[in-house]
Amino acid sequence: MKILVLNSGSSSQKSCLYDLGESLPEDPPAPLWQGEIEFDGTEASLRIRTSQGGHFEEKVRFESRGRATARLLEQLWSGPACVIKSHSEVDIVGHRIVNGGRSYLEPSFVTRELKAAIEKAAVLAPLHNRLELDGIKAIEEQLGPVSQVAVFDTAFHSHLPESAAVYPGPYEWYEQGIRRFGFHGINHQYCAGRAAQLLRKELRSLRLVTCHLGNGCSLAAIRDGRSVDTTMGFTPLEGLMMGTRSGSVDPGILTYLMRSRNLGGEQMDEMLNKHSGLLGISGISGDMREIVAAMAQGNARSKLAFDIFVHRLISCIGSMAAVLGGMDALVFTAGIGENSPEVREAACSSLGFLGLALDPQQNAKVTADTEISSAESRVHVLVVRAQEDWAIARECWKLASARIRSSSQSV
Repeated sequence: MKILVLNSGSSSQKSCLYDLGESLPEDPPAPLWQGEIEFDGTEASLRIRTSQGGHFEEKVRFESRGRATARLLEQLWSGPACVIKSHSEVDIVGHRIVNGGRSYLEPSFVTRELKAAIEKAAVLAPLHNRLELDGIKAIEEQLGPVSQVAVFDTAFHSHLPESAAVYPGPYEWYEQGIRRFGFHGINHQYCAGRAAQLLRKELRSLRLVTCHLGNGCSLAAIRDGRSVDTTMGFTPLEGLMMGTRSGSVDPGILTYLMRSRNLGGEQMDEMLNKHSGLLGISGISGDMREIVAAMAQGNARSKLAFDIFVHRLISCIGSMAAVLGGMDALVFTAGIGENSPEVREAACSSLGFLGLALDPQQNAKVTADTEISSAESRVHVLVVRAQEDWAIARECWKLASARIRSSSQSV
């Protein structure tokens, strides 16, 4: 079964193709084909690589994002890095949808009604949901009537207890649908399952804190295999300090700025989402690698940005552990979580009171899906590679296989 995955981001379009048999592999397989577009104004940088060593890159100007996506998809069956002969070889397509609201809590086949629901939820994630709808439309135009599946980032957090999901404002907020949704759920759920697999334990027996640390950052407290708390909320702006997002700030600051500087909603949104976080404090970059490099050169503002990031991370890890009543494993994932030993060391150095201790050598040379805690640590510390695309492909395989079984039984 050939499964194509589209992961539509604000400044990128990622895609990959998996070729799976009649059973799911225990470990994440390498995709047959991977493609990515990075958008910069009217230019797009397109990069493709295959499992057989094929490679293709180009920069193109584009009339629309849809046209650039079409160019990417065409490389599957034409061009120097193609891996199939025709688009008809693709059996099913999966999409990451950031916000499914309260209507869609499980991976679902795309229908007219589902597309309308995604559009309706776009008011909560206006950029992401509409781009993901564009991805669905691009598949319809390029591949025709192939089955498509939506996998929702919010679904894993849909069973948060009301004490965690409801904001302490007027109860009318909750009645109007204003609640904590949580995000990065696809990867939090995957990392929880992968951690249990690596530790050779039942997922339901573990109290886990998963740390998705990238340009966007969030934590999840996981008990009995379910998310019971998380740091992102109604939007992906709440919680930890991020690359260019502020994370949680005193709402009084916002009302003060609106009154004193006469700032409107769009200006506030721009400030909090694009000019805050690591970039806003350092004045250099929202990329943790550049922050660490500038720290080494004695840049004081970069040191402050790093220290704030770590302080808030430790505070939130402690909060998640308290909700769980203890912690069996701490999991680091995504760009910073996987690639910054400095952040992992700084965060874990303050968690010794939980019985947690790193192995410095393991932390320094870590490879993906590895334990980095010391032998005497009472809490396992793992680094798990983010595998959103594989998690989406896996859900597509399950839905498609169930449909095939149902069809064969009805014959």
